[in-house]
Parts: sequence; structure tokens; C-alpha cells
Amino acid sequence: MTHLDENKRVVRSYYEEAFNGGDPEGAVKRYVGNRYIQHNPQAADGPEAFIGYVKWIREEFPELHLDIKRMIAEGDLVVTHSHLENYPDDRGSAVVDLFRVENGKIVEHWDVLQPIPEQAANENTMF
Repeated sequence: MTHLDENKRVVRSYYEEAFNGGDPEGAVKRYVGNRYIQHNPQAADGPEAFIGYVKWIREEFPELHLDIKRMIAEGDLVVTHSHLENYPDDRGSAVVDLFRVENGKIVEHWDVLQPIPEQAANENTMF
């Protein structure tokens, strides 16, 4: 397994375990480094803030599901393009996350979310 493949495995495992598996504490313990720098202006820095957010959103939406459609890795960065659904049959949101991985651990995060509209100007999907 290459360094880039391993970074993608770490990010996929972290995100799926936290959101789909409902175990943000375990995901942080296994996959987050000694710091977690957050660039989303609506979220606080640190792994505790991430754990609190995942717990809150899963309480609000117990059937929440994150489907990672594609991943790209370059250097110490991993990008995911995902479909986040709060409940079955939810149009959901297209989510792009950017993670920085250092020594096999996630240490930094950026994200952009876009709600999936009811109607689009083209026949292509967002995925």
C-alpha cells in the first residue's frame, strides 16, 4: 500500500466510523493526531468539538448516512467528495472535505457543503 493509499484509508475509516458507525470517540482515538485544526468557521478547533458535533447531528438525524463517492490524495492532503443524507430519501448535500494527514493521523480539516436542489439546470447529478 502506498503512502497516499494509506492516507486515503485513514480518512475513509475516520469519517465512516464517526458518521455512519456512530463512534466519533473511537474514530478520533484511532485516526486523529495530537491536534485537530478546524477551518470550518461554524466549528471549534479540536477533536472534542468534532465528537460533540457528530453526537449532536446523529441525535438530530439518527438515520444519517455519509456516502464517500470519490477520494483524491496528493502529498499530505486527502479530498473526499461525499453525499450526506440526514434521513432516507433526503436529497441531502454534496460535501467536499479536505484533510491534512501527518504521520498517519488527521491533523487539519476544511469543508464545503452544498444542498442538493430539487431541480437542476442540467441532467447531470452532483456526483
